[in-house]
Amino acid sequence: MLVIDDTAMPKKGTHSVGVAAQYASALGKTANCQTLVSLTLACGEVPVVVALRLFLPDSWTSDRRRLERAGVPAEYRTARTKPEIALAEIDRMISADVRFRCVLADAGYGLSAPFRQGLTARKLAWAVGIPRHLKVYPVGVQLIWPVTKVRGRPRKRHVPDILSIAAEDMLASAKWKTVSWRSGTKGRLKARFAAVRARTADGPPQRIWDKGQQHLPGDEAWLIGEHRASGEKKYYLANLPAEMDLRGLAAMIKARWVCEQAHQQLKEELGLDHFEGRSWHGLHRHALMTMIAYAFLQHRRLKKVGREKKNQRAAASTHVASYPPRHPRPRRSIGPSAMSALPYLDRRAKAP
Repeated sequence: MLVIDDTAMPKKGTHSVGVAAQYASALGKTANCQTLVSLTLACGEVPVVVALRLFLPDSWTSDRRRLERAGVPAEYRTARTKPEIALAEIDRMISADVRFRCVLADAGYGLSAPFRQGLTARKLAWAVGIPRHLKVYPVGVQLIWPVTKVRGRPRKRHVPDILSIAAEDMLASAKWKTVSWRSGTKGRLKARFAAVRARTADGPPQRIWDKGQQHLPGDEAWLIGEHRASGEKKYYLANLPAEMDLRGLAAMIKARWVCEQAHQQLKEELGLDHFEGRSWHGLHRHALMTMIAYAFLQHRRLKKVGREKKNQRAAASTHVASYPPRHPRPRRSIGPSAMSALPYLDRRAKAP
């Protein structure tokens, strides 16, 4: 998975590059901080941060002297949203031949229709969080010619035969089911989920009857809802295959948690948020060194785990071999089905 997120680093003063009063997810409130857009490559429960790029608020991009004083390169002085920065970093990952199966992001990115459309245009699978009020259409929506009773110029564009509704309203009558997706430190993690096929309301805006401007239906996708035991409700959109089951959808959208673990370890163990410089280049060089150190430590940890598993298998095979056979087994000929399984078994035996 490639997980898109951002991490905040609290700061005092006004001279450090990108520092401003903005929402800090780590603090859960608006505070004076720097915000880095992060890309985390994850396989199962093993994350590796592959990109950290500073987000510049409007108070910085509108002040040329401030940008020059902090050494911000000319190509980064224009105002860019976090989803735009994320798409630019994804392009850099693709050009570097980084391979991943699916892009995951929270509602801060999933709210952006250009971000979702940009992922689709790059032929990427994605699953993103959305706010509960995001508009969607039923999957069976049709575009029709509007019929008016008053005289005037004929309409030149189609309109949907039904109006879009909020995501939470679409799932209100759906069938909810308790799903468990993985084991946590306190047992199996589970919540109630529901999923329906829908069409996003992110097409071109169009005046629809007397309802004003509304966006036309876009691509078909999964609309997923989550009701947690705490009472909190979350909603998601995903362009994953239509034949995917509810448990697979839940496991996919919940795989994003590993990036939070990576951010915490980067700060607590490697000092990502301890940088005391003020310049653009200084901050990104510091971030790069923490990412390299984190990747090295992950490599060492996985190598140690693989060595321990290999030793355990060797000890288990020695223990079994120490017992004499109870009775001789008759030899059997190997049929075609068994022959085809031999290379697979051999690969598994050699795997770390």
